[in-house]
This record gives sequence, C-alpha cells and structure tokens, in this order.
Amino acid sequence: MGDEPAESGGSVGRQWTMNARDTILNGLAQELRPMSEGVGWFESLADDEQFDVLHYLAEHCRQAHATVDDGVESIRRSGIRPTHTPAVLITRGQLNVQLQKIINLPHDERIKAFRLLVALLGVADERRRARYCVDGCSHIWHQLGPGWEIGTATEK
Repeated sequence: MGDEPAESGGSVGRQWTMNARDTILNGLAQELRPMSEGVGWFESLADDEQFDVLHYLAEHCRQAHATVDDGVESIRRSGIRPTHTPAVLITRGQLNVQLQKIINLPHDERIKAFRLLVALLGVADERRRARYCVDGCSHIWHQLGPGWEIGTATEK
C-alpha cells in the first residue's frame, strides 16, 4: 500500500509510486506470490532491515484500516498457530498498541510476525478494495499483475 490520501480511489491528479519494498509487500498481501518467497526474502535481510519491514508493514496495516476483527482471518491466512505470540497479540484489542508490540517482539518471533502482518494487510486491503475499488481504482498497489517477482522489483 502506498501513501493513500483518501478513502476512495486516492486524490485526483496525484501520481503514486511504489518502491521495491512496497511492491513485494503488496504482492504478498494480495497473494500474487507464495508466502514462502516472501519469507525467503525477509530472512535474507539484515536485522535492522527486518525491523524496518515489520514497522513498514504495521504502517500499511494502519493505512488499510485493519481492525481487531481482521485478526482471526489474518492468523488463518498466515499459517501461524493461534497460540504463537503475534497471533495472541493481534486478537487482544487496541490494534495500534498490539501492532507496536508485534514489531518489537524478539528476533525469534520475526518470521511469525512478518507472516501475520502480511496476512493482516491482505485482509484489510481486500475489504477496502471490495468497498471502494470494486469498479476499478487508480491505487498503484492494486495494479500489480501475477507476473511480478520478488527478485525483479526495483527501487524507485
């Protein structure tokens, strides 16, 4: 998800761009590529880059207006167990507080947090897409096609 200015199709006349990270995260959230590829990409990042990605994902989830009610479906889509720490946190209420806790979990919880936040973004964006973009939109992150690949996303 890019920096979306409005509830509907964005602001008129404003051109949105996505960097490689935006492309990867949105493509994974839209299930255009398998999560295993996303996890491989995430694992290849340095520790500080992993933290940045988790932070960035949490911000995308906020922009997509994710809710606590999205938690159960996000857990299911992520493939993590409901008893894993990120899953327990996502269903506790006060989503902004829980997102902050999730991105600050210890290193050994990062893959689970990544999987969950990608799924949460997907659930929230899917709902918003059905509500605001059903007849098409100009959101650049909704224009990804099934042919994009993680290794070919380029930085803008």
